[in-house]
Amino acid sequence: MSQPPESAHRLFEDRFNAGDLDGMLALYEDGATFVRGANDYVTGTAALGAGLQAFLGTRGKIRLETRYAVQHGDLALLSNEWTLTGTGDDGQPFTSTGRTVEVVRRQPDGRWLYVIDHPWGAD
Repeated sequence: MSQPPESAHRLFEDRFNAGDLDGMLALYEDGATFVRGANDYVTGTAALGAGLQAFLGTRGKIRLETRYAVQHGDLALLSNEWTLTGTGDDGQPFTSTGRTVEVVRRQPDGRWLYVIDHPWGAD
């Protein structure tokens, strides 16, 4: 049975908080695009892994709250508000936040995988 598209958010949160980079990468299609900043994006598993590793490198915990999920057939446009908390290299606590824009595609097995992930797309 197919999960709703926003299930991708919960899976991402769970795998991030477990420090599971391989599990996070499994949530993306081959050739997916990850936006690192203004006019700065990468495509493909190796580059995507480096982008995600930068987030994991904070050793923080993330919480995602789905803002919306708009589905059209096997595609969906998602947005979430994320909060990343942890302790910086200087020993000081930090909190980072953002609002995403993401495109996910339903796979033949019913999973939803990220095609485009823009962590600050709705800021």
